[in-house]
Amino acid sequence: MAALYEELLVLLHGIWSRRWIALAVAWGVAMLGWLGVAFIPNSYQSKARVYVNTQSLLEDKMGITQVQSQQDLDRVRSTLASTDNLEKVVRETDLSQGISGPRDVAAKITALRENITVMAQADPSMIDISAISADSSLSDGANARIAQQVVQKLIDIFQEDNLAGDRNETKQSLAFLDQQVAARGKQLEAADQRRVEFAQRYVGLLPGAGSISQRMDAARTEISNIDSQLVQAQSALSAMNGQLAGTPQTLPGVGVAGAPSSLAQAQANMAQMRARGWTANHPDVVAAQREIDALRKAGGGNAAAVGGTPNPAYLSIRSMQAERAATVQALQTRKAQLQADLNTMMSKQVDEPGVASEQEKLDSDYAALKLQYDKLMSDREEIRLRGEVKTETGSVQFRVIQPPSTPTAPAAPNRPLLLLGVLIVGIGAGIGVAFAMGQLKGGFPTAARLEKAIGLPVIGSISQSLSAAQVAAERKRLKYFAGASGGLAAACLLLIAVEFVQRGMA
Repeated sequence: MAALYEELLVLLHGIWSRRWIALAVAWGVAMLGWLGVAFIPNSYQSKARVYVNTQSLLEDKMGITQVQSQQDLDRVRSTLASTDNLEKVVRETDLSQGISGPRDVAAKITALRENITVMAQADPSMIDISAISADSSLSDGANARIAQQVVQKLIDIFQEDNLAGDRNETKQSLAFLDQQVAARGKQLEAADQRRVEFAQRYVGLLPGAGSISQRMDAARTEISNIDSQLVQAQSALSAMNGQLAGTPQTLPGVGVAGAPSSLAQAQANMAQMRARGWTANHPDVVAAQREIDALRKAGGGNAAAVGGTPNPAYLSIRSMQAERAATVQALQTRKAQLQADLNTMMSKQVDEPGVASEQEKLDSDYAALKLQYDKLMSDREEIRLRGEVKTETGSVQFRVIQPPSTPTAPAAPNRPLLLLGVLIVGIGAGIGVAFAMGQLKGGFPTAARLEKAIGLPVIGSISQSLSAAQVAAERKRLKYFAGASGGLAAACLLLIAVEFVQRGMA
């Protein structure tokens, strides 16, 4: 421990003996360092905080989720420092002073991009916007004013992009979709016209919708149903014929004088049917007409002439028989028409085997175009409604929580701390130089070191002895050293005071 203490004293003595060199080095380093600090321009920073709320019940109803709204907000925030926006900032603030051409604008945009920060907080609705101005050619007041102007302009652009940007984006999207809808509409009309022309040539022979094969299958199915109905109708007609054959036309008895004949009664029934608006093809009208013709052939239908009265059951069965016969005739006519159309289509398929494939291609093209057209119309309506929700319902709440601050002190550099740091570095450099010179000098500060170096015992040593005049001179040199050292500290304090005065003036 004693050896370490002795070594420390030796080091301190070596430095102290070269204190003037250490002081000179400290002054030199401090002056150079303070000069470098003086040339560092002050950076003034302005900050602002905005609140953007994108939550909306109506947006949720329209399918605009909170995630989508937040993605839109993130997109606007990320593009806030785009070249176009920064050019607006440059041209609409004091940064536009001194601009002589596009090259100057590009240089200021590059510098501005490095000095702008847009950061979201833990709450994504809170956004901090900050800007730094550190132009060495401007005064501190001008830099502070420009920093505030830049932040304010960024807030204006942010609000404009969120509110007015949705309108522009909606208009552009709707214009694009209108063009696509018009183009798909023309293509759809052309495809439909080709289908109509094809149907007029081939498919129009058979009723219904679908391809040729589908229509032919439908016709075969209908013919099969008609066959079943025809069998039932013919069976019913045969039954009516049997009943009619076993039913007498008149009932035995004496006719009443002055009673109307059967022919007159049948003609009266026909007149009533005509008065109701029934046509000649109506089954009841057909049956009544046949009854009239039969009565006329029978002699006028006078009940007194035949010696009896008309049988109502016979007339009713005859009417039903006529109705069944008309039904059978209609079914046979319909079957013959369908069979003829089916035979014609089958012959066309044999003559032109590519008809079915052509129709399938036409139907496929039409279906694809129709699907695209309906999708575009749906997307257009959805975008229109979303745009109205975003721009007309005020769903985005934008509020400036903290307006752009007016910087009263430079954000960087921390000049007082740098001045103190330069002073400490200067003192350290002086002590280091003195220590290094002490180590390089070929002397022995103590007898023990000399004895160790030469390997021989040292009998004794003579200490330094000063006269009264030398002591007085040494004291005067100590005063000069203390004054020079104090001057170094005073210079540092003076520079710090000047810095604070300049901040107050800014």
